[in-house]
Amino acid sequence: MRAKLPSKEGFVERDGVKIRYEVYGDGPETIVFSPPWSIVHARVYKAQIPYFSERFRCITFDPRGNGGSDQPEDVAAYSLANYVADILAVLDEVAADEVILVGLSAAGIHSCILAAHHPERVKAAILVGSSGTVGPAYSYMLPQHFATRRETFEGWNKYNRDYWLTNYPDFAEHFVSHMFPEPHSTKQIEDGIEWAAETTGAVLAKTVEARTLPPAFDVSEAMYRKIRCPLLMIHGDNDQIQPYARGQFIAELTGAEFATIPGGGHNVLARFPAKCNALINDFLDRRLGIPAPVRKRAAASRKSKKVLYLSSPIGLGHGRRDIAIAQELRKLHPHLQVDWLAQDPVTRLLDAHGERIHPLSARMASESRHIELESGEHDLNAFQAIRRMDEVLIANFMIFQDAVDEGGYDLVIADEAWDIDHFWHEHPELKKAKLAWLTDFVGYVPMPANGAREAFLTTDYNAEMIDHIETHPGVRDRAIFVGNPEDIVPLSFGKDLPAMRDWVPKHFDFAGYVIGEHPKAFGPRAELRQQLGYQPDERVCIVTVGGSGVGTHLIRRILQSYPMVRAKLPDLRMILVAGPRIDAASLNAPPGVEVRAFVPNLDRHLAACDLALVQGGLTTCMELTAAGTPFLYFPLRNHFEQNFHVVHRLDRYGAGRRMDYATATPDMIADAMVAALREPTRFKPVEAEGAARAARMLAEIL
Repeated sequence: MRAKLPSKEGFVERDGVKIRYEVYGDGPETIVFSPPWSIVHARVYKAQIPYFSERFRCITFDPRGNGGSDQPEDVAAYSLANYVADILAVLDEVAADEVILVGLSAAGIHSCILAAHHPERVKAAILVGSSGTVGPAYSYMLPQHFATRRETFEGWNKYNRDYWLTNYPDFAEHFVSHMFPEPHSTKQIEDGIEWAAETTGAVLAKTVEARTLPPAFDVSEAMYRKIRCPLLMIHGDNDQIQPYARGQFIAELTGAEFATIPGGGHNVLARFPAKCNALINDFLDRRLGIPAPVRKRAAASRKSKKVLYLSSPIGLGHGRRDIAIAQELRKLHPHLQVDWLAQDPVTRLLDAHGERIHPLSARMASESRHIELESGEHDLNAFQAIRRMDEVLIANFMIFQDAVDEGGYDLVIADEAWDIDHFWHEHPELKKAKLAWLTDFVGYVPMPANGAREAFLTTDYNAEMIDHIETHPGVRDRAIFVGNPEDIVPLSFGKDLPAMRDWVPKHFDFAGYVIGEHPKAFGPRAELRQQLGYQPDERVCIVTVGGSGVGTHLIRRILQSYPMVRAKLPDLRMILVAGPRIDAASLNAPPGVEVRAFVPNLDRHLAACDLALVQGGLTTCMELTAAGTPFLYFPLRNHFEQNFHVVHRLDRYGAGRRMDYATATPDMIADAMVAALREPTRFKPVEAEGAARAARMLAEIL
C-alpha cells in the first residue's frame, strides 16, 4: 500500500515525448524530487514523499525511459539537455517558479546544471549519492567500459551494451544489488529490481550512449563554482556506483555542506530514510529558515510526567491491554499525562475510555488498511506484509518523531510499534526520550510451505534485530515481554542464530500476560450476563475477528454454519461483532444473527458468553482463556505469529480448539460448536496482575 496518493497527476509533452508527473500536498514551498538514472523511476523517493508533502508541495516525475514516461527511440533524446529541459517543463506545468531540488545519483548532475544555468529557479538543492561531470569515477561505469566487446560477463563486465541487449534482467539485479551493499537491504533491492523491470536494456543503452554527445552548455568545474544556492550533499562512504571522493570534490567546488553516511551505499534515501529525512529537515531549517514541523520543547520546570503511548493498530486487543497498563501507571503517578499516538480503530476504543489522542494521529497512514490489502481468503503472510509496509512505517515514524520533538516526553511506550524500535536502533542519535518496548512475541518464523527464500528472509530480519539490540543495548530503557519465559516458542531465530528461549530472557523482563481487565474483576458471571442483557436460559455465541477487515471470509463461513447449529441448539443466540472496518450489511447475515459493528467492552461479552468463534489473535484468545470461555479459533494461513507463537501459548494453557479454515466446512464448524458447548473447559488460570507488574516496570524508568 502507498502511504499517500497524489493530489494531481498528468503529463508534460516535449518534442513528442510525454513525461509523467505527480503532485503531492499543497504547502507554500515546492520540493521537486528529480528522477535519477532511468533504471528506476519516481517511486525511488517513496520514503520521502508522504512525510515532506505534509508541509510542502512535492513534485515527482518519471525519467524519460522508465515508469509512466515515454521511451523514445533516438539516442539524442536522452541527452543531458533533454533531462534538464524536462525538469523545467514540469516546473512550468505546475507553476513552480523557484523550488528546492532533491536529486539522487544522476539527478545530481541535472540539479547542478539547473542551479548554475537557471539560478532563479533553484532556491536550494539536496544531492544524494550524486554523480557529476567532474571528479573521480569508477572505471566500470564509464562509456568506454560499456562499449567494449567481451566474450564473458562476470562482475562489473555486466555493465556492457551487448549484455544488456541479451540479459538485461541479470544486469539489473547486479546493479541494484551494488546500489545497496549494506547488510539487511533485501527489501530495497527487491524494490529496485521491480522498478528496473519497467524499462529495457535497449532503452538504458541509449542513455549511456547519449553521455558521449557534446553537452549543450558548460559542465566543467567552472559550472559547479557558479552555484550560489544553499547545497547539501549526502553520500555513503561505501557507494559503489558514484565514488564518495567525487561527492567530496563537488562539495569543495560548490561550497556545499557534506554529510557522510558511514557504511552507506548509493541510495541512502531508501536504505537509511529516517536519518536522511532528519538531515534534510535540519538543512532546510538552518539554511532557508523553513522550520521543521515543531521545535517547541516542554518547560524544564514541569513537575508532572508525560508519556507518549503507541498501541499496535492491528486488532483491538493491544489497545485494551495498553489502556489497562496506562490506568495502573496512573495509580503510581497520579498526575501523569498520557498522549496516545494511534490509528483507527484503536482511536475509537481510546475515545470510549476517555483517553487523550495526540492530534498528529490524524496524519498517520493506516496500517490496518495495508494489512487488509495484503490479505487473501483467510490468508495473510504476516511477515511479508510487514516487509511490504515499509513505506507506511517510515511515514508514520517521521510523524512520531515530530510528536516526540514537540512534546518533551519523559517516556515513549511502544507496544509492537516496529518502526520506532527499528529506526531508533538504526540511528540512536534520533532518540529523544526514554523508550519502553512491549511485545508478546519475539522473532519472525518462516512458514514451511514458503520455501528457502522466506527462511532466508526471516533469518536476515531476525539477525538485524539481534544486532541492533546487542550493538545498542541502551536504546530500549526497558523491554517487557507480555507473558512468561514458558511462552517463548522453542525455536531458533534461524540458521547460525541463537535459540529464542536462550536469547529472549537475556534481553527482556517478563510481566506475565496482560489482560485489558481480568474477568475476575467483572463480578459473578450471572450478574455480568444480566448487566449485558443475556437471559439465564439462552446460550450465547459471539463471533469476532478483530479490528481489521481480514476476517470477512471467516465470518461468512461461520454464518453458513449458523442454520445447522441452530437446528441442533434452538436456544442459541449468535452475536456477530464485525468490527469497525467491515461493512455489516455486506455480510448478508441470516435471520436470527445479531450484527454489531463495534463493541467497546467486548471483553465483558466474551467473559459472559457460552461460546466464542475467533480468528486466532493472541489478545482475544487470551481474554477467552482467562474467562474460561470455550472457543474455536481459526489461525490465518501463512500468519507466522498465529500459527506458531499463539498456538504454542494456547497449548500451554490448554485453551481453545484450533480449526483449519481450509478444511473446516460449515457442517464441521457446526459440529465443533455443539461439542465445545457440551465439553467442560479445563484451562490453566491466567494471571491477573500483569498490567500492574508492567506498570511498575515502567514507573521505575519514569
